Amino acid sequence: MVLPNSLSSYYEKFLTTGEVKCIDEEIPFEIPKGWEWTRIRNISQSYIGLTYSPTDVSSRGTIVLRSSNIQNGKIVLNDVVRVSKEISEKLQVEKNDIIICARNGSAKLVGKSAVVTDVTEPMTFGAFMAICKTALYQYVSIFLQSDLFFSQLRGVSGTTTINQLTQNNFNDFWIPIPPANEQKRIVEKLQNVSPFIERYSKSQETLNLMNIQIKEQLKKSILQEAIQGKLVPQIAEEGTAQELLEQIRQEKQKLVKEGKLKKSVLTDSVIYKGDDNKYWEKYGTETICVNDEIPFEIPATWIWVRLDNICSYIQRGKSPKYSPIKKYPVIAQKCNQWAGFCIDKAQFIDPNSLPSYSEERLLQDGDLMWNSTGLGTLGRMAIYQSALNPYELAVADSHVTVIRPLKEHILSQYLYYYFASDTVQSVIEDKSDGSTKQKELSTTTVKNYLVPIPPYREQQRIVEKIKTVTSIMRG
Repeated sequence: MVLPNSLSSYYEKFLTTGEVKCIDEEIPFEIPKGWEWTRIRNISQSYIGLTYSPTDVSSRGTIVLRSSNIQNGKIVLNDVVRVSKEISEKLQVEKNDIIICARNGSAKLVGKSAVVTDVTEPMTFGAFMAICKTALYQYVSIFLQSDLFFSQLRGVSGTTTINQLTQNNFNDFWIPIPPANEQKRIVEKLQNVSPFIERYSKSQETLNLMNIQIKEQLKKSILQEAIQGKLVPQIAEEGTAQELLEQIRQEKQKLVKEGKLKKSVLTDSVIYKGDDNKYWEKYGTETICVNDEIPFEIPATWIWVRLDNICSYIQRGKSPKYSPIKKYPVIAQKCNQWAGFCIDKAQFIDPNSLPSYSEERLLQDGDLMWNSTGLGTLGRMAIYQSALNPYELAVADSHVTVIRPLKEHILSQYLYYYFASDTVQSVIEDKSDGSTKQKELSTTTVKNYLVPIPPYREQQRIVEKIKTVTSIMRG
């Protein structure tokens, strides 16, 4: 029982003990005169469902309502489970009962509810579900869709992976109760406006989807224009990619002399356009036509190269020995999202295994991390940023290919945009090996990827332009 006093404070009196306590901090807002705050247990009975074993499941028997049977605020019986077991009276579903999703791995699903409008055969509900039986079911069902209900739900205790509504915390929730006639008017008003709300909601959903699709198409178009040399103009003073490639060769020779690269990196191929207007690749003394591999034409100042020719390191990560000691994170596929690199999802290697990692395996700023196995994750890429890693260092696991361009000549962000483009992503599975569910980009395939390279300054202008345009789209 809630008792407002002359000082406008709220007090709760416990009838069983007579205890009275101030509850001002629990009352979320003021209500009109004639309304009352009460705990939901005072106007309803609620129960959590039971767990049924596989031996209880039957083709006939009592329907067990689950989370999937609540769709868009209604009970849907397209896909049901039945049990051949006696159900206690309090767990039997009746007309006008409210069914609530009480527990789920997704916080978005916990709390969704629906009123049972018809019962044509026996029904109960599962262990992850709750039932609310109340004479005020129409008004309570409105409350269960309100921000007030969900704000209280967010405040209940639970684990980080399982969000749940228990019988005790649900019973303690506060609900404002208007007089009976006003409840009726509220329900009627909402019933009258609901068709308009639903129509508007569907229109808004359609518009939101169109906006997302348009933005995605625009982004794809921008990336495609960029990698084909059509996003920014070519400037003669910036030189040519052929000159850039020569600088890369000189840089490689220097690194080989210093013992930082193996001599094998100097055996690069050269791709050029012949007098027959076809593309040819010269490797040592051998020359072959690669016209079928070239996806589009590029400006005269650009050049096609194999990815390996412009990188100092391309290699899969190692299978790690994991440890609960949070010292050296392992970058796995889930860390690499199109939204960016996220260290929060990383596990950690055993610190004692760190000596087995050569220095080149330690991730460096600007390294491209390319997901190289598995349907759904294959081809996703992110750029490593040490600023997002609060730990000393990081390594990649065996499902991620690390691509380390010669960063004084090739911008990681430019390569990222190329590999994010439709030119690469639309055929990523065709380039991979293995069965449908075990698709894999081999290291050889990655090294042999053809990349269109502009002069260095043009790379910078392309990256700047893409960032500017996409930031405007987000705004």
